[in-house]
Amino acid sequence: MRHADDDSTVIARTSPIRRPLSPRLLLAFSFLCACLAAPGLEAAGNGTGTGTGIGAGPAEWIGDLDPIGRADWSYERAAHLMERAGFGATPEEIELSAEADPRQVVRRLVDYRSTANPSVGPFEHSGIFDEGMDPFPPSRAEAVRIGREKGRALGVDILPEGSSRRLQPVVDKFFYGLRADRLEALRLGLWWGERMLKTNRPLEEKLTFFWHGHFATSDVKVRDYRMMLVQNQTLRRHANGNFRDVLLAIMKDPAMLVFLDNGENIKDHPNENFGRELLELFTMGDGNYSEHDIREASRAFTGWTNDVLEFRFDGKLHDYGEKEFLGRKGKFDGDEIIDIILEQPATAEFIAAKLYRFFVAEEVPSAILAELAALLRESDYELRPVLDRIFLSRDFYGPRSFATQIKSPVHLVVSTYRKLGLEKLPTVPDFNGLTASLGQALFYPPNVAGWAGGRTWITPATLLERGNLMRGILFPPALESYEAPDRGMPGIYRQVGQRLAEGANITSATQVGDSASSMMVDADEDYNTRYGGYRGYVMAYERVKLVPRHVIDLDLVGMLSAEGAETSAEVIDRIARRFLHIALERDAQADLVAFLEERLAESGSSAGGREDALRAVLYLVLSTPEYQLG
Repeated sequence: MRHADDDSTVIARTSPIRRPLSPRLLLAFSFLCACLAAPGLEAAGNGTGTGTGIGAGPAEWIGDLDPIGRADWSYERAAHLMERAGFGATPEEIELSAEADPRQVVRRLVDYRSTANPSVGPFEHSGIFDEGMDPFPPSRAEAVRIGREKGRALGVDILPEGSSRRLQPVVDKFFYGLRADRLEALRLGLWWGERMLKTNRPLEEKLTFFWHGHFATSDVKVRDYRMMLVQNQTLRRHANGNFRDVLLAIMKDPAMLVFLDNGENIKDHPNENFGRELLELFTMGDGNYSEHDIREASRAFTGWTNDVLEFRFDGKLHDYGEKEFLGRKGKFDGDEIIDIILEQPATAEFIAAKLYRFFVAEEVPSAILAELAALLRESDYELRPVLDRIFLSRDFYGPRSFATQIKSPVHLVVSTYRKLGLEKLPTVPDFNGLTASLGQALFYPPNVAGWAGGRTWITPATLLERGNLMRGILFPPALESYEAPDRGMPGIYRQVGQRLAEGANITSATQVGDSASSMMVDADEDYNTRYGGYRGYVMAYERVKLVPRHVIDLDLVGMLSAEGAETSAEVIDRIARRFLHIALERDAQADLVAFLEERLAESGSSAGGREDALRAVLYLVLSTPEYQLG
């Protein structure tokens, strides 16, 4: 690749550039954000318009579920399929799909179990749960109560009579459990992000991601990453299978049982959380059942509980009486309630609509909904026929779908890495931190309804934050900022540690400031709460496996040279082809070319400087409104 005014070949660099961007680059970014129009963004927001995606089919394809033909298949449409049915792909991967028959491509995506997937592996546990920690108490007060009553809790003994702070070991261990679980859950999110990047079965991970948002469960309440992992494995196992199977499995899933308080759902005192969310969010949708149906469904699930990681049915707590549910009477149990739900036309319509909104467009035409719901019922709720129909349909490649979907934070980050052809997920910047800063962290949905998605992902603030995110990826911070011994311990606990290291006793070390809370931390002579919080962090950091820190392994000079880009204009063309589904406006493209020319001229013959210049222009492209659409 050559600069337009320079005959010298660009030399690939071997180490990442960490130099901060210049004020000129930041000004260019602000200019581009203001001047680059994103024609599909409004359509993506309200779901009623049509995008202007490169390769979108004609308007008459809207609402047409007939399959796309080989003659209509193209690179751009293959790229669209890879984006929606996975997390994007490199030009080389897209070319292979574009050369094949679309039926073969879709079949390989949907029937992915025959595809070898050696690059993904199991989660490596740190081993944070000691014997005696299960079941983990719901509060510090409960842990203390158990310790006082039994002389032991969470696998540790209280101190002998006459000892100072006899219950301190129990309080320390309780906070250790909370801190260690949080750190391990973050490692779990990183593991899943790595799977999304490296998998040979992109739809498997995309569907698992879909079900994670549909059957939304958060470790904030579950407080056991092992349950979250079991649920993730359950969702993946059933991802493209039968909806009844995944529904029944998730109703017996320990994380879901804890999250919806079904341990408190017992005969004579039913808890309606389980029945309500089953009907409203998981199967039928609001307006298709009554409050009476919720109560009766909840009665059928009494006694469904868990022994930590295993489902358990407690017959003594189950209501065996007659129930009246959706117009039917009988001594129904949970399985029978699910079967009655699946008999309702509203259920097939609700699930078909949810799939369509996730993969195609926000608004579902009534004719399409009727056809997909009928197909789901005729298939006895097998999901593959519906996925086949969606991904092969002309409607999927029409202008309502093409480049009109705002990427979720997880999709934005993972798809960027996949399009760059990375083989390893960078851990600087931190993957969980990147997505969480935009409002989405794996295993931490905001509530049982999951993420709202769509237009909610984009505000003026989050659009700017998305640009900052891309800057952090391409110009990562120093590794040292991720390798501090306390790894993110809150400041108040760092102060405690510093005071202890200076020789302070526990009481004085934990009285930070003059606030009432500081004066009360040691009020109970049996334990010191703030010290327990500090010790919890220290113990967790000692046990949880360190995350290996590495920046992005990227050689843009070599990548673009291999694609035959020899001038700055060709560089912009190649970058746009790889990353954008909406064409850049002519003036914007000229501005990018001029910007790259200036940066290359400044860099001279320096290989690192040329890589820096290419990363700078890529940063601008990835920060545009156009790149937020897929």
